[in-house]
Amino acid sequence: MDSIDEVHVCEPGLVVLDITAREEETAVAVMSRLDELWATSGIGPVRRVAAEPGVRARLYADIRRPGSSDPV
Repeated sequence: MDSIDEVHVCEPGLVVLDITAREEETAVAVMSRLDELWATSGIGPVRRVAAEPGVRARLYADIRRPGSSDPV
């Protein structure tokens, strides 16, 4: 994954989350749920890394702002 840019964590409440899951469906489900909780970068690309298990994705979030729906 690319290095994290200072702008993505320049204030309290901004986070970068690296997600590793067994398969793409799980990674997408996690990104979708986080998008419901917080303002996020949305569902991003899911990648496989050669010779490493599972898939990876990165999500940028602002936990100070609500997401696309109210948490259950």
